[in-house]
Amino acid sequence: MNFGLKTDELNPYDVIVCGAGHAGCEAALAASRCGAEVLILTGNLDTVAQMSCNPAIGGQAKGQIVREIDALGGEMALNTDLSAIQFKLLNSSKGPAVQAPRAQCDKKAYQLRMKHVLELNENITTFQSIVDGLIIEKGKCIGVKTTLGINFYGKAIVVTTGTFLRALMHVGKEKAEGGRLGDHVAKGLSADFAKYGIELNRFKTGTPPRLLGRSINFEKTEIQYGDKEPTKFSFYDTRNKEEMFHVEQKGRWFHMEQAEQLPAVQCYTTRTTSQTAEIIKNNLHLSPLYKGDISGTGPRYCPSVEDKIVRFGEKEGHRIYLEPEGINTDEWYVNGLSTSLPFDVQNHVVQSIPGLEKAVIIRPAYAVEYDYANPTQLARSLESLKIESLFFAGQINGTSGYEEAAAQGLVAGINSARKALNENPVIFGRDEGYIGVLIDDLVTKGTTEPYRMFTSRAEYRLLFNHTSSELRYIPKLQILNLVSQNRKQAILSKSLVVNDWVKRIRTEKVHANDTYADLIKRGEDETKLPEDFRKLHKETRSEILYRVKYEGYLLRELKNIERMKDSERIKIPKNFSFKDIPGLRIESAEKLSVIKPETLAQANRISGVNPSDISVLMILLAKSNTN
Repeated sequence: MNFGLKTDELNPYDVIVCGAGHAGCEAALAASRCGAEVLILTGNLDTVAQMSCNPAIGGQAKGQIVREIDALGGEMALNTDLSAIQFKLLNSSKGPAVQAPRAQCDKKAYQLRMKHVLELNENITTFQSIVDGLIIEKGKCIGVKTTLGINFYGKAIVVTTGTFLRALMHVGKEKAEGGRLGDHVAKGLSADFAKYGIELNRFKTGTPPRLLGRSINFEKTEIQYGDKEPTKFSFYDTRNKEEMFHVEQKGRWFHMEQAEQLPAVQCYTTRTTSQTAEIIKNNLHLSPLYKGDISGTGPRYCPSVEDKIVRFGEKEGHRIYLEPEGINTDEWYVNGLSTSLPFDVQNHVVQSIPGLEKAVIIRPAYAVEYDYANPTQLARSLESLKIESLFFAGQINGTSGYEEAAAQGLVAGINSARKALNENPVIFGRDEGYIGVLIDDLVTKGTTEPYRMFTSRAEYRLLFNHTSSELRYIPKLQILNLVSQNRKQAILSKSLVVNDWVKRIRTEKVHANDTYADLIKRGEDETKLPEDFRKLHKETRSEILYRVKYEGYLLRELKNIERMKDSERIKIPKNFSFKDIPGLRIESAEKLSVIKPETLAQANRISGVNPSDISVLMILLAKSNTN
């Protein structure tokens, strides 16, 4: 156990994490669980794991990501389950491959628990200070500078600065520096990134106003109940009671009583009106976005209310969700009403909506512009291709959403620890889950708008149903020390049970002509299945039924993966030059030189690289391997 800060260059930390949002927290925890000594630096210890926008976790594709994070020993799923105040399984009427859990959380409960998890980890030191520069020696990052004048040294550095790089907030014509209302801005890092050749661009995001609950007339809104039987994010069938909290979490108030569910709440919906549209149209000239004050590209799938009115003017109204921020506050989040219009216009807009005629805004809506680093400058380990030992994770890579950030943090944490401990990086493949798809998309294709995960982005999405996450990542758990030995063994045992039952159901006859699999495929009731099957844990039963019911589709996906593995096995050497290759187009050579794909399969996914280019590379690589 190490107490006190270390500022000696000769005695560096293994990993330094810059930022303590969702990416930073998962990065620090993953690195520590891989055996690294970690320092996490943040501009404000009171906003660790802050839910800056909607206090909700999960949703389409995002819920699957959170379950994958849990399968790999991450904290987001457990933290959500223990701070949730409403659960909903989305797409419950559709197939299991696209079903996704979502939870509304108590904002402060989520934040405080995650902060305490970091504090109780003996391999992690937290410290409040803004990082404003890098320490580089011979092309390698060996430390960071802070605004306190203190330098910290590390064998690997993870940057998870979110929306804080040169951040500028807009409310009408008013501008203020900061990545979040009432919080700081990070300036120095952007200058250092540019100095060392890291390309930066600008994105923008926004948040809606928050309302005082007692000023809302809920009788004019429609109630939205949560599920009576919640679909949680963590896998409890492979955890014992002690592992409800990781072994390092023996804090003063971390008692098992905390595992009790917080009180459930209801959410509500209403709609914008023709009056809302009229107010917005009459005031578009005051919107920073439409005035040209904001140059950054915003998220396509979470547009401002101005965008909705302009782009979808034919609609009579747009749905608005009223969601509580917690059980110990009367602050409400107005999902669907993001805007950067002046405050007086925001008031008129809000009060034009049924149920909100007398609503009181207690936090204004605003837009934030910030720097992000083009993610094609990263390897699939999330290490910079420009500066050794420097890793990037989260919104700095051009993503949006807590879940995408946490997934990147987990991967960057694993690989920064392995870098510090002189071990090879671990790469997540597109065939393993949404985490692999997310990272491969970012580093191979880049992004021209804030990246959000969708099921449609994953070509093997039928294999990525949320109940299978633990089983898909068994090969990773075998080489990484991310979960306890007890849980790892429980996952292996679960895998055997699933495989045995799938085989039994496919072959065992119910009567002369039908197997149990035939009954399942016909949609017959589970009560006709063997009694010992019905006694299995719900998670295990769900996975078995899924594999049996969709057997043909899943086999087809597995065959596609096998075909792709041939090109994944063809490695491209790190020092390979794409210049002056006969038959390779100049445009392709330029893109390949920038992205530096690690395999022929990754090269094939780069936008603008066509099949003839891949054929040229395949022949050349085959010759070099022969030689």
